[in-house]
Parts: sequence; C-alpha cells; structure tokens
Amino acid sequence: MEELIARVTGFVTVHGVWAGPIVGLLSFGESLAIVGMFIPATAVMLGIGGLVGTKVLDPVPIISWAVGGAILGDWVSYWIGRRIGPSVYHRWPLRSHRAMVARTRLFFRKYGFMAVFLGRFLGPIRATVPLVAGVMEMARRPFQIANFASAVIWVPLMFLPGVLATRVTGFGARITETHLFLFGAGIVAITLGAMAITSRVLGGTRRKRRSRGPKP
Repeated sequence: MEELIARVTGFVTVHGVWAGPIVGLLSFGESLAIVGMFIPATAVMLGIGGLVGTKVLDPVPIISWAVGGAILGDWVSYWIGRRIGPSVYHRWPLRSHRAMVARTRLFFRKYGFMAVFLGRFLGPIRATVPLVAGVMEMARRPFQIANFASAVIWVPLMFLPGVLATRVTGFGARITETHLFLFGAGIVAITLGAMAITSRVLGGTRRKRRSRGPKP
C-alpha cells in the first residue's frame, strides 16, 4: 500500500491537472458501498495534502472534487440500499462481514441522523452507513443534509495532516520518493490505528447492549 500511495502522489506531482479528478474518484470510491472497503483513498488524500502544503497543488479544485465525490458516493450507496433492501446484507461481499454490518445497523438505529454524519469519519463503517440508511428507508432530505455537511468537514480534515506535516518539517520543494514512501508508511499506520480504535469503540457499544440483556 505504501508503494501505491507513493506512486499516486508522484503522478499527481508531475500531472497536477489530474489531481482534482483523481481525488474526486478516490473519494467517490471510498464512500461507495462495498467498493469503499477496498480503496485506500484516505491515505492517498493525506499524501496529496502534503503537496497542497508545499503549494505544488491548488487546494480549491482538489477540495471541490473530493467533496463532490464523497457526496455522490454516499448518495449512490443510499440509493442502492433503498433499491435492493435488506437482501443486500446477504449478498457478496457483505455476507462475509456480518459482524461489521450488524454493528453498523446498531449504530444507525441508535443515532439516526448523527450516524450518517459521524459515519463519514469512522473508517470501518464509512462505506456501509449510507447503505444501511437506505435499507432502513431514512428520509431523503435528512440524509442529504448529513451527507453534505459531513463531506464538507471530512475532506479538509483528510488533507490537513499532510498540509501541517510539510509546513512543520519544511520539506518544500525538496520532497523526494523517499519522503513520499516514509510519509505514506506513516499515513498507513495512522489509518490502521484509527480503524482499530473505531472497531474497539463500536465493539464496546455492542457489548454494553448485550450486557443489559432483554428488558423484562
């Protein structure tokens, strides 16, 4: 994964005009149900944030593309959920991730609107919350409000660590492939750590619910 991040970031450095569409596509893919479980868009976005921090790339079009991709990805996921219904849980690959789907459903039932908003920031369930919202027929307007608001906040936050890292370290125009590789490795470590923490939190929520037992 580190090599992939370095290659994509390196390509964007040379071909800056493609930065926006590439980020938009990655953002769309990571927000898309099922597909998002296999796309490391967050790590790549963090890496591109480093290029924004060095002023190699213009942040305005990149952020616009990323926000648009994130909104569209969640909307498509929501539409799939409404279109297919509960049977989607029993199809590949969700049927192989029943524990994650169960946690996502519990999370949505407990928090509703806020689940859609917060789900954007929780790696392990980001790609399934909109799908579950669609299956459970959440009203379209509240969903879109949460979808838009979370995307507008999530995208800049994904770029911010990369921007700050380059500003603090002062890489500037001296960024090399070695820097990209090391930065990518650090991004992967942070991403995996966030996923582990999120899984632990969601698992704790589920255990608390079980410990309460059925109401008399």
